[in-house]
Amino acid sequence: MIDRRLLLLSLASMLAISPLHAQTPANDPVGIMTAIYTRVAKGKGEDGGNFVIETKAARTKYLSKSLAAQWATMDARTPKGEVGAVDFDPITNSQDPDVASFKVTPERQDADKAAIAVTIAGHRDDRKEQADNVIRYDFVRDAGQWKIDDIRGAIDGKPWSIRDMLAEFIKLTDKPKRR
Repeated sequence: MIDRRLLLLSLASMLAISPLHAQTPANDPVGIMTAIYTRVAKGKGEDGGNFVIETKAARTKYLSKSLAAQWATMDARTPKGEVGAVDFDPITNSQDPDVASFKVTPERQDADKAAIAVTIAGHRDDRKEQADNVIRYDFVRDAGQWKIDDIRGAIDGKPWSIRDMLAEFIKLTDKPKRR
């Protein structure tokens, strides 16, 4: 009779070297974006990519410390019940998430920074401009981990940046300094 402990140890070893294990996304920008968009494309569109930004814990997991801090400042200055600077899903570049397929393309990468472009296609083809189908991600190494430092795209051909949107909101909500 085979010892159960030996059997479990053997199974654990096989899993550790199995192809399934090899498919786990590495901590690299392409792997991170592939994992995010795989999850988005499998969904039915209700939540899109909001899981990346919807909570402080999610932002800590996916965003750089400086971008997460900027987001926290926006949250703190947003009146209760209001939306704040980001009133759409930046991951799907939409109000109504629709991602049927995607292509992740590394644009540049060095030791501490990377830029990734993700081209999305939806079930409906309702985007006016082709540029609206491309979302770009700037990554930085943050405490040894790759983190999103900005998300950029276009709506109706007009460019946007999450960092710029947050900075503008924070600037507009700065309390006047007393003299």
